[in-house]
Amino acid sequence: MTNIVKIGDKYVGDGEKTFITFEAGPTHNGLESAKLLVKHAAEAGGDAVKFQIFDPDELVADKELMYSYDVLIDKQTGKTETVSESLYEIFKRRSMSESSWKELKKYADDLGLTFFATIGDESGFELVKSIGCHSIKIASADVNYLPWLRKIAKLGVSLQLDTGNATFGEIEQAVDVIKSEGNDQIIIHNCPSGYPAHLDSINLNMLPNLKNIFKCPVAYSDHSPGETMDVAAIALGANLVEKTITEDKMTRSVEHVMSIEPHEMKKFVDTIRDVERAMGEPRRIMTDHEKQKRLNARRSAILDEAVTEGQTLSSAKVKFKRPGYGVAPDQYEKMVGMSFNKALPKGHVLSVQDLS
Repeated sequence: MTNIVKIGDKYVGDGEKTFITFEAGPTHNGLESAKLLVKHAAEAGGDAVKFQIFDPDELVADKELMYSYDVLIDKQTGKTETVSESLYEIFKRRSMSESSWKELKKYADDLGLTFFATIGDESGFELVKSIGCHSIKIASADVNYLPWLRKIAKLGVSLQLDTGNATFGEIEQAVDVIKSEGNDQIIIHNCPSGYPAHLDSINLNMLPNLKNIFKCPVAYSDHSPGETMDVAAIALGANLVEKTITEDKMTRSVEHVMSIEPHEMKKFVDTIRDVERAMGEPRRIMTDHEKQKRLNARRSAILDEAVTEGQTLSSAKVKFKRPGYGVAPDQYEKMVGMSFNKALPKGHVLSVQDLS
């Protein structure tokens, strides 16, 4: 059994509903755009909305460092093209003032959405501490940034650890460091690299492995189009799924290509809820109604000729036909040594009371 992690007033772990996070960090372009995405997330029935709070000047030393990603150029065919731009400019586009972040957090609170963020520098740390985030996400690139992990762990809130291309050894090291600070509220993400991720890199079978090894709730950060991989992740034990959202997946910027648009978000949530209902229980539990209904399709022992009192069941001619309201075939095999306690006509549906 995994540890149960609390995020706001909800719980994440085995036996709990799948926690649905909508990622809006890379796909907004300012406060009003971010608010619109939060509104869509709330209307769709998500549990949380996530952003990325980085100071570009603290994160990127080389402002000329280029980053390549795919953009969608045709929705009908799914055709894409690869573009490159400065990594610094990408993060600059996502940055907002402290007052804007505070306003956005309050807006999410008012709509009943849990708000949390990926952070990677001191200003982001102070900001999430001041606005009261119930969870903090650690970027996969920081899985070995041990001083940072120790600092965030001391806040005592739940930590979501992206693993990206990290080895199991690096994940174990990160988990040990966080726990050494007295924080066991850890959710481990399987977060495939690439925007979008290639199928060969997704490795959904990591999910049960991570859960078994670390005894933590596990999550799937989806970098693929649609909802197929999320459904598969839940079937493999994911306790949380994270899906990137956008106003328009044809926006020529990173991560829009594999995001879902507002009209797809409610369907995404409904699909997740349907899947978790269909997962059911690990053991077969039948209602009285189901037990009664199945008898219509099962078989009973029916006399194919009349029998006399005292005649043995083994000497009687019997056929097995629907419905199954009489002696079932498996019961019949245990009763063949018994005798009839009365004469019965052809076509009679045998019952236990007919034999002794």
